[in-house]
Amino acid sequence: MAEAGPGFLEQLKSCIVWSWTYLWTVWFFIMLFLVYILRVPLKINDNLSTVSMFLNTLTPKFYVALTGTSSLISGLILIFEWWYFRKYGTSFIEQVSVSHLRPLLGGVDNNSPSNSNTSNGDSDSNRQSVSECKVWRNPLNLFRGAEYNRYTWVTGREPLTYYDMNLSAQDHQTFFTCDTDHLRPADAIMQKAWRERNPQARISAAHEALELNECATAYILLAEEEATTIVEAEKLFKQALKAGEGCYRRSQQLQHHGAQYEAQHRRDTNVLVYIKRRLAMCARKLGRTREAVKMMRDLMKEFPLLSMFNIHENLLEALLELQAYADVQAVLAKYDDISLPKSATICYTAALLKARAVSDKFSPEAASRRGLSTAEMNAVEAIHRAVEFNPHVPKYLLEMKSLILPPEHILKRGDSEAIAYAFFHLQHWKRVEGALNLLHCTWEGTFRMIPYPLEKGHLFYPYPICTETADRELLPSFHEVSVYPKKELPFFILFTAGLCSFTAMLALLTHQFPELMGVFAKAFLSTLFAPLNFVMEKVEGILPSSLWHQLTRI
Repeated sequence: MAEAGPGFLEQLKSCIVWSWTYLWTVWFFIMLFLVYILRVPLKINDNLSTVSMFLNTLTPKFYVALTGTSSLISGLILIFEWWYFRKYGTSFIEQVSVSHLRPLLGGVDNNSPSNSNTSNGDSDSNRQSVSECKVWRNPLNLFRGAEYNRYTWVTGREPLTYYDMNLSAQDHQTFFTCDTDHLRPADAIMQKAWRERNPQARISAAHEALELNECATAYILLAEEEATTIVEAEKLFKQALKAGEGCYRRSQQLQHHGAQYEAQHRRDTNVLVYIKRRLAMCARKLGRTREAVKMMRDLMKEFPLLSMFNIHENLLEALLELQAYADVQAVLAKYDDISLPKSATICYTAALLKARAVSDKFSPEAASRRGLSTAEMNAVEAIHRAVEFNPHVPKYLLEMKSLILPPEHILKRGDSEAIAYAFFHLQHWKRVEGALNLLHCTWEGTFRMIPYPLEKGHLFYPYPICTETADRELLPSFHEVSVYPKKELPFFILFTAGLCSFTAMLALLTHQFPELMGVFAKAFLSTLFAPLNFVMEKVEGILPSSLWHQLTRI
């Protein structure tokens, strides 16, 4: 992902300025050496002949000393640059270029925002960092049989990793089993089925359980893995709902009779919520969006405490499909709270609503001339907030990076969450006129606001450093995982290292092949002075001899 710092043109300007500064510094020391050590006169008339004579009398030792000195200077600059980068997270030369050279070259001085953000970063540095990355169940995960397996049949690629499927197996064992399953033969079979690694073995066990009894979890497994279409999956989930409601009513009456009955009721509640949610998702996929919204609202009212399932994210996506933006705002007002965990769906949906108010008339050129209005500022701040929470999303929304099928589990603020969000919400951003244009013009500005080092937080807790490792486990191998922040060295450290290596190589070659390198050096200096010789000849031809004599005396 993009990082804080000047753009390409600013870096190019800074590179040119830095290169010329370095070369003129070296040339200045050479001239000082000529003046104060060799006492070479600098009268204009005698300058060319003196320099020519001096070049002809130079020994190879001089070239060795010259290139060695240049290599030493470059090495000292490199060491200082590396120390500054390790301590402050940025290049010293780049920082000087942004602060002092960029305004002189026509850029915008961003000192004030940088200083204010840095102070915010210092205050946020005391926040407790996340020790490990928590993986969440994807609220909008697809159906294995009807969607993931069909992708495998068509492309020959496996969209799910073993790590992701293993997490799903653990979820199934947690939510769909309890300690009393051994008392019921069908549930005992399903308890073993959820542990099976082979899909065919799981499906065979589910059929075996249904031969014994109407088992809700067996229908769930068949709907998820055996059904090849959403219509078949919906039929099986309806059968599961009928069996699950019966088990839920029976366990509800006995839930206070002991710990075992309490665990069984909790399991039956999880099964019932899962079935109703997947039925709502089937309705949404089959185009019955209003029916899906009603089912989700009823489910959230019936089980308000089960917020860990994040059903509101399914509701937000369905409401956006209906373009019911007022209802979307009402849901956000309830769940976009400081005490609740954030998600890409919450942050980017809030940004989309803010952008919707101004995006149709937004123009970068007009905004740069007159400044941002209050509504535009609110939209830009909402986009910055969303990008800081998950910096991987914009490239998928702007189609700068190709999408894949989302995994069954996501890592909040990671590439997996970005894929899951963009996979379902890209169409909603495209539907709002100008929203993607506003995102394109403003999202990279977030990285200039976040203080160095980039792991520090600004509006949220510091960005977890373990996201790349977890995303590589969740996402298939054929996908190029998005990494933020990139651990790349600044340009000027690489430039200085190359300069140091080049001059050191010249010193070594001059020491090993003094005569040959002397010829090359004299040819290079002669070529370097050729334009000066040409100019001096023209000046001597144009100016009167008396005036030229007076200038040389000066």
